Amino acid sequence: MRNLKELRYTIQKITKDHIKKYKTFVFGQNLLGVGAVDNTLPKSKKGIIDLPMADVAGGGIVAGSALVKKKPIYIIRYQGYNWFNMIFIVNYACKSKSIWKIPCPIWIRGIANEGSIGPVAGSSHISIFYKMPGIKIFSPMTHAEYIQTYKNFEKDDDVYYISEHKKSFSNTKKLNNFFPKNPDLILMSISITRFEAEHVKNYFLQKGKKIAIYHLYKLKPLLIPKKIKKYFYTSKNGILISDNDYVDGLARIVAHKITNQCNFAIKVNVIGLKDKVAGHHPSVDVLPPSHLDLIKKINNICNFKKN
Repeated sequence: MRNLKELRYTIQKITKDHIKKYKTFVFGQNLLGVGAVDNTLPKSKKGIIDLPMADVAGGGIVAGSALVKKKPIYIIRYQGYNWFNMIFIVNYACKSKSIWKIPCPIWIRGIANEGSIGPVAGSSHISIFYKMPGIKIFSPMTHAEYIQTYKNFEKDDDVYYISEHKKSFSNTKKLNNFFPKNPDLILMSISITRFEAEHVKNYFLQKGKKIAIYHLYKLKPLLIPKKIKKYFYTSKNGILISDNDYVDGLARIVAHKITNQCNFAIKVNVIGLKDKVAGHHPSVDVLPPSHLDLIKKINNICNFKKN
């Protein structure tokens, strides 16, 4: 029996209802193939359109659909293909409202994944267009986060990029923040690295150390609530940001924004993918930081002695 709180079924239902409500389409490559995008598409094939394997053209077709107020859904099966699929999105759809006063709202699902999938397809690749105006970026990993993000999109007329992760589709649990008093460090996790945070928290609690957890999924605009920003100042060793992108990607962008918003009074460290090219075999994988990687990094930052 399927669990309707499982993220894949949340996405499936939202997609089905969206097609019906807006009489619109879901565009992407190989959507009608085996698996139906990890079972995140509705059983009915109505409104599902397979695009040709010409990555650059796809974004232009979707932008055209959005211009006639269809609010289309665009699925990019591998986030590494953002480099090709997002050309017309960032250079036309995202700028249309500003230049011509014509909104071009699109719900984009970019799916990240790692592990034996080569040098192009793997990991998160949202930092390449984060700087562009007219786009909003979210990375929901839970049922509630996905629903709330979609509700915001329905009331909006901007381009929304939803940074998903294949390994999150089976998730049924909430991911709760943990804010102990006077923490030794605050771990701010993004995307799939959020699932490692609970292991990190419990490990250090057993050692008598307090590692706060802040789950970040509203990435652009990056609006840190005043209450949480005030809490940042109570951390003894600042903040560690973890992500499944390369260190010089989104993690450093967010780090600078936080230090800037906090008047450069808080030290922010980052951890992400190792700076090397991934291959097609486990021996040459480039994977997101595990809880063991995070524990090691935190030990170094806080100068904790190994027990």
